[in-house]
Amino acid sequence: MTTGICTGRVAAVTGAGRGLGRAHALALAAEGARVVVNDLGVGLDGTGGTAGPAQQVVDEIHALGGQAVAHTGDITTSDGAASLVATALTAFGRLDALVNNAGFLRDRMLVNLDEDDWDAVMRVHLKGHFLPLKHAAAHWRAEAKAGRTPQARVINTSSGAGLLGSVGQGNYSAAKAGIVGLTLVAAAEMARYGVQVNAIAPAARTRMTERTFADTMAAPADGGFDAMAPENVSPLVVWLASTACAGVTGRVFEAEGGRITVMEGWHPGPTVDKGARWTPAEAGEATLKLLIQAQAPQPVYGAH
Repeated sequence: MTTGICTGRVAAVTGAGRGLGRAHALALAAEGARVVVNDLGVGLDGTGGTAGPAQQVVDEIHALGGQAVAHTGDITTSDGAASLVATALTAFGRLDALVNNAGFLRDRMLVNLDEDDWDAVMRVHLKGHFLPLKHAAAHWRAEAKAGRTPQARVINTSSGAGLLGSVGQGNYSAAKAGIVGLTLVAAAEMARYGVQVNAIAPAARTRMTERTFADTMAAPADGGFDAMAPENVSPLVVWLASTACAGVTGRVFEAEGGRITVMEGWHPGPTVDKGARWTPAEAGEATLKLLIQAQAPQPVYGAH
């Protein structure tokens, strides 16, 4: 059942040719949004590329009576990110929401992780969030300064790996943790211009997760509720892209199946103040006492 919650709004979704991005694009269109579908059509490791996936999603949206255009620019470059915003403005005359979702994996244990694999994953996840956000934010700031303050929304995509860490995914975990920091800064900086910025940490069956979680993410054989379907995450994204979420910004949400969780980040725990400089032995003794009082951290994904 659709409600038209995004009627009249224009959303750009990166990495929207498959998986979560495709689900978000289709859900946004079903709720009345006009959608810019960005995808390079690369492989799971970021190599290759074809315009097919983006155009296929556009065709799906058209077949359902919606409006969409494809964008196949590289959003990890300034020109590509700028053209994403320009495509929305040219095709639809406005931009109201940006869903940063593009990504790929190059998993290795740290001692086997090549510098190129580190750089590539940082580029697509972290830089691929920063540049579209930068160009969209510049547009919205200009609108606000011209007296047309928007009701703009940004939904970034982090991960449980970015919140807790994940064995064999040092590059991915670091990039996804960086996205949380970027989200908090952008929410604080852009609030005055009518922009709300939030992040999701989704769990769903996609190309990126099917190998890692093959046993736990299979679709149910009996046709029951598929808790790992990417489409389960999209309703929250659609709401965060709408005007209905007014006042919600700088937040991180986990979304999996039918569950939504507000994630609570770093905050002060047990503390002690000597009022003077510690010796190393004193600092160690005091720290051990604080750790006894502190909550144990959540385990890293994949740790034994």
